[in-house]
Amino acid sequence: MAKQCKYSCDTAAETLEWIKAIADFIKPFSFLINAHVVNFFKDRLWEAVDEDWLQCLSNESVESLLLIPSGIVQDHWPTSLKEFVLTLKSLVYPREQADLKKVFPNFQPTSLNSVLAQGMNLKKKHEVEVLSAIVSSAASAMRADAVIDVGAGQGYLAQVLAFEHQLSVVAIDACSHHGKVTNARAERIKKHYMAQMRKFGTLLECEEVRAVISIGCCYNLLSEEGFANARIQYGFPMSCGVKSVNLSLGKSSRDLACQSAERWKSLGKDAGLHNFELHAFRAAFQMVLHKYFPEVGTSPSIGRQGKALRRKQQRKIIESELQAEESTYSDLPQMACNMDEACSVTHSGESEAVNTSGIRSDVDALFTKMSLHTGSTCERTTSTDKYSLFEKFCQSGLCRLGLKPSDNINFHGIWKGVEPYVSLIGIYWSLRAAFGPLLETLILLDRLLFLQEQGDVLESVMLPIFDPAISPRNVAIIAKKPDAGISSHHSSR
Repeated sequence: MAKQCKYSCDTAAETLEWIKAIADFIKPFSFLINAHVVNFFKDRLWEAVDEDWLQCLSNESVESLLLIPSGIVQDHWPTSLKEFVLTLKSLVYPREQADLKKVFPNFQPTSLNSVLAQGMNLKKKHEVEVLSAIVSSAASAMRADAVIDVGAGQGYLAQVLAFEHQLSVVAIDACSHHGKVTNARAERIKKHYMAQMRKFGTLLECEEVRAVISIGCCYNLLSEEGFANARIQYGFPMSCGVKSVNLSLGKSSRDLACQSAERWKSLGKDAGLHNFELHAFRAAFQMVLHKYFPEVGTSPSIGRQGKALRRKQQRKIIESELQAEESTYSDLPQMACNMDEACSVTHSGESEAVNTSGIRSDVDALFTKMSLHTGSTCERTTSTDKYSLFEKFCQSGLCRLGLKPSDNINFHGIWKGVEPYVSLIGIYWSLRAAFGPLLETLILLDRLLFLQEQGDVLESVMLPIFDPAISPRNVAIIAKKPDAGISSHHSSR
């Protein structure tokens, strides 16, 4: 049961119509889109959500909640809830990977060997294999002399284009450290390849650019007109059409645009349940800060605890299993507060470290033991277990903020006060996360419309080039000057 996307972005007029439909849909839900979930308990955010929706979804499984961002509904849900989810889904740009061989002449992706793939994870390898083949095909069709990789990072794509596809590449990145890493990596690869890659950071003068291929990511860092991070040239809105709609996003919305329906769907019951519980811990911890440490400010980031804590915890797990020690819960590692550690505080709204599924990845070390212990299936923690874990979470959070815990803090009282509403945070997050793909669609359509507004001097198209299950940010916007050699007849839906 799903509504198919009925909109198209083949022309500027059609793209603007789609944008206006999105704007009309999201305006009544600004309370959900712009919310800071860390204030879930403090501001009683669930009270703004339809009571029938909350009551219905309170009886749903975690798996069903995780499918909401994918636009999947259940027949017994209230009509208004089904209409909300399905209408939202119908406004989202489809992400199924395009048939690239029909779009790009001589498109021939190849699997990278171990030399070129060094340092790449599965996601990066997939992206580089596909995108390098697209760029190579486009460069050949347009007889381009050079390829410029803007925002090249550590040069993975640029080096594959240079060494594998024999293209002249200019790699540019704002971070000088990335340049050093890229050059060092290139020197290692040169032992196996004969090719030329221009020095990182140097830009040859080009009389004209024949085509641009742009892939969006990191929308949370996007500058926006009317906000503190805006510059003379800002990233949103770009098109005159969106400016005429008078629609602003804001930081919370830009953060939300990073959500991925595919990642939510792939979490599974145990990971989804535990991550919802972690969100509850974080929101309850905000109550501790609000009551006992008001000077800290609003929504502080408690820092990236997880990597170091997870490594320590996994070492303890291995040791305990080798020594046949006690049960999963009894020897959870103590989150000792070392006040000599460097603990940073950033007042950045809801910018605490999250992964692309919108779930905190840096504070789930408390659950690592339960998740890994003897390969057993994780079971729902009891009320007593949750309180114990919440108190440890708070102790660790205070440590990371450089705050000394006091005996006067009533952790138990705060937890008992929020406990009746803990189950609602998963519902709230799932409904909110459903807007992620829609907000990304809006940002992408704004960029496409900007190009379409240039008239006949450019031909532009938007299409998904990666497997969304591997790389959620899979939509590329491609613009070229007329007769440059790339098919522009791909259906934009």
